Amino acid sequence: MNTTRWYRALAGAAAMVLVLATPAAWAQTNQIKQVDANVIGEQTVFTMDLQAPPREKPADFTTQNPARIAIDLMDTGFAPGRAQYDYAGKVLKGANVMQIGTRTRVVLDLVRSAPYRTEIRGNQLLVVIENSSQATKPVAPTFAPSATAAAAAAATRPSVRNIDFRRGTDNAGRVVVDLSSRDSGINIQQQGQNLVVDFIGTTLPTDLRRRFDVSDFGSPVQAMRATDTTGNARLTIEPRGNWEYSSYQTDTQFVVEVRPVKEDPNKLIAGQGFRGERMSLNFQNIDIRSLLQVFADFTGLNIITSESVQGNLTLRLKDVPWDQALQIVLDAKGLASRRNGNVLWVAPKNELAEKEKAELEARAQIVELEPIRSQVFQLNYQRADDVRRMLLGIAPTGGAGGGAAPAVGGVGGAAANRILSKRGSLTADPRTNQLFVSDIGSKLEEVQQFLTKIDIPVRQVIIEARIVEASDTFSRNLGVKLGFASPRSGAGYGNTYTNVVSPVTQDGQWDNGPALSLPAAAINTINPASVAVSLFNAGAGRFLALELSALEADGKGKIISSPRVVTANNVKALIEQGTEFPYQQSTSSGATAVSFKKANLKLEVTPQITPEGNVMLEVDVNKDSPGIQTPVGFAIDTKHVQTQVLVENGGTVVIGGIYQQTLKNNSNKVPFLGDIPVLGYLFRDNSKQDDRTELLVFLTPRILNDNVSLK
Repeated sequence: MNTTRWYRALAGAAAMVLVLATPAAWAQTNQIKQVDANVIGEQTVFTMDLQAPPREKPADFTTQNPARIAIDLMDTGFAPGRAQYDYAGKVLKGANVMQIGTRTRVVLDLVRSAPYRTEIRGNQLLVVIENSSQATKPVAPTFAPSATAAAAAAATRPSVRNIDFRRGTDNAGRVVVDLSSRDSGINIQQQGQNLVVDFIGTTLPTDLRRRFDVSDFGSPVQAMRATDTTGNARLTIEPRGNWEYSSYQTDTQFVVEVRPVKEDPNKLIAGQGFRGERMSLNFQNIDIRSLLQVFADFTGLNIITSESVQGNLTLRLKDVPWDQALQIVLDAKGLASRRNGNVLWVAPKNELAEKEKAELEARAQIVELEPIRSQVFQLNYQRADDVRRMLLGIAPTGGAGGGAAPAVGGVGGAAANRILSKRGSLTADPRTNQLFVSDIGSKLEEVQQFLTKIDIPVRQVIIEARIVEASDTFSRNLGVKLGFASPRSGAGYGNTYTNVVSPVTQDGQWDNGPALSLPAAAINTINPASVAVSLFNAGAGRFLALELSALEADGKGKIISSPRVVTANNVKALIEQGTEFPYQQSTSSGATAVSFKKANLKLEVTPQITPEGNVMLEVDVNKDSPGIQTPVGFAIDTKHVQTQVLVENGGTVVIGGIYQQTLKNNSNKVPFLGDIPVLGYLFRDNSKQDDRTELLVFLTPRILNDNVSLK
């Protein structure tokens, strides 16, 4: 066989195989026939009907701003090439389907970000979107949760595996978060100058809980801070300057891109920040209308001039931003401008003010003539009467509210900060906790949005205080008794020691008291130990008696009090335990009455949860105990601390401490003799006291987590 011909045949066969295996050939066998969307219960189901089952599950990713879901179907065609569908649903606004080569991309436009999942059922590809926002269910407070249960719950929750930062094109900063699961709920929002990303129900490893300094990358992002707040991972991005952001998720990677905003040089800027293209003007007695035409030609704006704009102007401006030059011209002639797109309307200031006033009056008349509607709002967490006062701009009374008669919205109608219109009224029913509101449609929508923001479960905090009182006491007493006796001239001379019976039998009078008596004092009613020594001569005519007494006391004590209480965010909580002591008190009539004074252990605290997940505590701690008894009753020993402190969630802080030490050294001695070295101990007594007491108050706040159910 010819070798060349064999190679050509083999190459042709290989080329045929490659042609059969190309995506274009497969795209001819699988097509999207139609798409549809239906609401089933609390879910929106987007259905794509295919000619054949897809070979594999298509790739999908999401973006947060704007909220979208993108699905790529490889080796799949779409006969129309491109189509757009409008649904105007609760979550799904519309869909865009477009074929790009051998790939078809389906983009779902959402009202807000929502959890979703994709399923393949035969020739159908389903995208199931949750309509309801992620529900939270309060958890009963637990002081000591099971370690096994906590470990099991943490093991099943998704976690953040890594946080990375990269520099993108045009000096953009790209934050890449690697997640263990694509099912993590993500909420991104701008708070002040920062961008906050919350990963709902996602744990954050300890080594990632830190601040990332990325200022060296030259992007708008200066730093990032990763924290764990109430069981949710939070990433706070700190950009600076004028910026915008976009975010998307691909499988387990979530990306936030922060880009610097380039200013439009032709933008008309109010105030002192003029950045328009520079221009020069030099005119003598030019008509103001012609001058405005010069600005229109230079900027490309469409300028409409009111008929009342008249007069001439002489000016010379060199190398001035055009927006600043225009503002100078308008101010010189008492004119003002309003811009709508690329159309600029110029008229006298009073004319514009009258026109705007007329528009506002027309709107007010429409409000006066618009029909009144009624709507019932069921409240879940707020009390109906409290919400009624907020809607009417009435200061809250702080009452219980339950069981009161229904309140009618006629009160407080003149409040300046009321949300309802002048024609609006409402009734609160405390029994069913419902609001009955009657107002125009736009105000009912404002009430609905207002209730959505405030009628939410309040986060709870458990605060544990630990009051430690430690004492260390030491006392030591040393003393001596010295006596002697001797017969002289047939009579007793000196004295005898009490514990020694003198053998002398003379008839003289003897003194049984010691010559020197400086014994050790008792400690806590305990008498000191003593040892006595007597010295006699052979005839027992003389003797010397010595008694040494000593006592040492060493004591250590510790009192630990641990009150703890659970309360809602920004709600004061009080817990106390103790005794009330009676005492006599005079009344205005001159009689006496029995009153009581408390000696309690009390914890009064008001927690406030910060956006970063820390807890601000306003705390008042009392530790009282009964003291000495006086003729009119017991004295109260008080230990009190009142302060305000910021503590991280689960952290412990010492909010106060009192350390007290008492040192005493007392000595009673015989002058001169007590100062003799060594022998001086026989002529003096010594007492030493070293008492130390310490009071410490510890606080540990913990934010109780809520279960987040993600489907």
